[in-house]
Amino acid sequence: MQRRQLLLSALKGSATFLGLMLLPKQAQAMGGVLPALDQPAPNFNLAGIDKSGAVQRKLADLQGKWLILYFYPKDFTSGCTLEARGFQRDLPKFRNKGADIIGISADDPNQHASFCGSEGLTYTLLSDPDGKVSKSYGSWIAPFSQRHTFLIDPDGILRARWTAVQPSIHSQEVFQELEKQQA
Repeated sequence: MQRRQLLLSALKGSATFLGLMLLPKQAQAMGGVLPALDQPAPNFNLAGIDKSGAVQRKLADLQGKWLILYFYPKDFTSGCTLEARGFQRDLPKFRNKGADIIGISADDPNQHASFCGSEGLTYTLLSDPDGKVSKSYGSWIAPFSQRHTFLIDPDGILRARWTAVQPSIHSQEVFQELEKQQA
């Protein structure tokens, strides 16, 4: 008897087997359980910085536009800098498609301000020092946010996500998905 047949015969008819088969399929990432696609995105209310200075942003305030919400580990690190530069380079294309970009990490707003100034970033960076929002997006391994990105539609519905991000090309792949979603 093969292992599979043996296992199935041992579990057949048991409540455990039935329970396992009926469990909802949840996507996992290194940072935890990811929010489900085609469902409302987890809400957030965080302080941060943008080109005008200190800001407070809530997901509800951003509805009506597409949102690229990307989580990253730390300002001034090589991968995070590369990813941020890519989003800044492509920012006019995203804005022409009616999309905003927001980056989130555990760094404080002063660190974000320095990073924005150093790299010429003109989009919003938000601070999630305790990881509460990062956790709600399955993107937290203390003390850092994980490199994950989420595409949220104008109604606040999560339409796409990336957990295996390559910083050098990530902005382009997000833009391609935005175009696909809008088609």
